[in-house]
Amino acid sequence: MPALTDPLTLPNGQVLPNRLMKAALSEALATDDHAPDHRLVELYRRWSDGGYGLIVTGNVMVDRTQLGEPGNVVVEDERHLDALRRWTAPAKDAGVPMWAQINHPGRQANPMALRHTPVAPSAVALNLPGASTPRVLTTEEVADVVERFATTAAVCEAAGFDGVQVHGAHGYLVNQFLSPRTNLRTDEWGGDAERRMRFPLEVVRRIRARVSPGFAVGIKLNSADFQRGGFSEDESRAVLAALATEGVDLIEISGGSYESPAMMGTAAASTRAREAYFLEYARTARAVVGDVPLAVTGGFRTRTGMADAVESGECDVVGLGRPTAVVPDAADVVLADRADLPTHRITMGARGLVGKVTNLKQLDGLLDLGWHADQLHRLADGRDPDPGRGRAATLAAMVRRNGRGALRRTRG
Repeated sequence: MPALTDPLTLPNGQVLPNRLMKAALSEALATDDHAPDHRLVELYRRWSDGGYGLIVTGNVMVDRTQLGEPGNVVVEDERHLDALRRWTAPAKDAGVPMWAQINHPGRQANPMALRHTPVAPSAVALNLPGASTPRVLTTEEVADVVERFATTAAVCEAAGFDGVQVHGAHGYLVNQFLSPRTNLRTDEWGGDAERRMRFPLEVVRRIRARVSPGFAVGIKLNSADFQRGGFSEDESRAVLAALATEGVDLIEISGGSYESPAMMGTAAASTRAREAYFLEYARTARAVVGDVPLAVTGGFRTRTGMADAVESGECDVVGLGRPTAVVPDAADVVLADRADLPTHRITMGARGLVGKVTNLKQLDGLLDLGWHADQLHRLADGRDPDPGRGRAATLAAMVRRNGRGALRRTRG
């Protein structure tokens, strides 16, 4: 029976020292030229000393013309190779595997970072205030995006990362290709469930062909979109079964999007029957992925809950996201059984008034992300987290970072 402290050998032979993963959190700490700077090095030094068995970065974009938010790191060639190597150095020194989460926002591109029409599988606008209708990717452009993912992965390997995680969840481009709500194509990239899953499969295949056998390739996938007519659990299991044959080393299960933010703990009560939001789904996923390791992220706060999930075999790795913004050494805290991890929730005020004009769950999700981003920026500046930070300070920081579009965009 596996324990949280046990190492895990991935299919490619890479060994994780324990079963706790620092899951992806978007840092928005790149330079104006989208290179990692000294603040990212400091932030990852804090996490590298935190006892994790695996560290996954936040969004690393594959195209500098398509950004999820201002401050995204972009890796599309080797121009920032030295800066990328400095970013991975703390994890190297600590002996902790570090993976880059690579991503394309599609229709979730931030208008303040983009300043032109975003692209997507189909012309379906994001259901958030101020979102623009995306331009449909041509077949040639789809092939180019696939190649960009592979190029980014190859550069990441040269920079000293131990692997990449393809972001296929939370409404970003890979998820947009998978969802029947956002992929209305009738060509080879859409039209039925099999063709909708072609995009992530081609991305994984192209990456695997460009990197060495010892370089890990993972993917983060939604259990479901939690939207009527969206990507369903049955479709998700079919994609998992296909991915399991493509040399994937770790599959992380999440769920929802910024239209329906289940990953923020807003899922229906039936999906929160246990401490982790997506653990019930993970049990059913185990039957289709075979020996491919599974990670589950979202909702874990107690050592007992994490240990039970791993010991039962429902997942192999526990992902810790938002708690690591407030407790950077969360893995050490959990493994030493010193305390449970905190839950911090911040919500919009004037709920009666605001709720009449917009979706409160969406705004709460954006505010929560902004609050946790503030904590990351404090850590990156060498300061301690501020758990008492309030709504007004969070809103002001969001506007400073993102301009007037701060409350009408998506982040992750």
